[in-house]
Amino acid sequence: MADIVLVGELGINHNGDINIAKKLMDVSSLAGLDYIKFQKRDIDSVYTQEFLDSPRESPWGTTQRDQKNGIELKEKDYTEISSYIKQKEIKGWFGSPWDINSVKFLSNFDCPYIKIASSSITDFELLEAIKATNIPVIISTGMSTKKEVDACIKYLQDQIEYILACKSTYPTKNKDMNMNFIKTLKHTYIGYKIGFSNHSAGIQFCMIAAALGAEMIEFHITLDRSMYGSDQSASIETQGLLKIASHVKAIKEGMGSGDWIITPGEEIIREKLRK
Repeated sequence: MADIVLVGELGINHNGDINIAKKLMDVSSLAGLDYIKFQKRDIDSVYTQEFLDSPRESPWGTTQRDQKNGIELKEKDYTEISSYIKQKEIKGWFGSPWDINSVKFLSNFDCPYIKIASSSITDFELLEAIKATNIPVIISTGMSTKKEVDACIKYLQDQIEYILACKSTYPTKNKDMNMNFIKTLKHTYIGYKIGFSNHSAGIQFCMIAAALGAEMIEFHITLDRSMYGSDQSASIETQGLLKIASHVKAIKEGMGSGDWIITPGEEIIREKLRK
């Protein structure tokens, strides 16, 4: 069974607070996750002036601009994250850019991947900027038709390393998970690594993904689901994170090759019990 790469998505669950981000990195390191991921937006590129000026109550103020600025980490925060992560048992961090300026921002750091969110898979202006970086790409297939995914793959070709099964509802209902879609992707996109991006509040589907052969499992993480934020309810808290990491490793070890074998331990029992 191939190695399973585990990605903890902090996304915007840090609420713009570097100390919350560090705590989530601490837990991710303790669990043995491979990478952590953020979402990055240049709000003046993503949203219209009219939208940003519209009212919205939040911990940061009374407008959409206040809220959107509030949940974004600053450049100095990412510099601090890049330094802090070197002290942890994590291979690195990367992000999902929502606009061209954010692609340029992420390319200034030593990111091992760029993740194309399900919402951005048809944004070819964004894809063009990502292609120019030559950074390996992960794509998610949530709310996408096969035609849309194929067009993205045709454009980025071998720059894509992982294709993730995903449902873009937060949190996703059990009846909508369609975990066997992982097998569909494996049969359809031979030559690419296939994984799973989780938006369920439960941990069981990450285990199922591992058993189905997912080579990357990404899931949102939080310190507390009751915290402010749109993604918190679809995120996994600390104890769940630790269980996912532990169980996925056990599943990887336990799935085996599928060959017809008698283990050394069975040989001993066989000698004692067989007539």
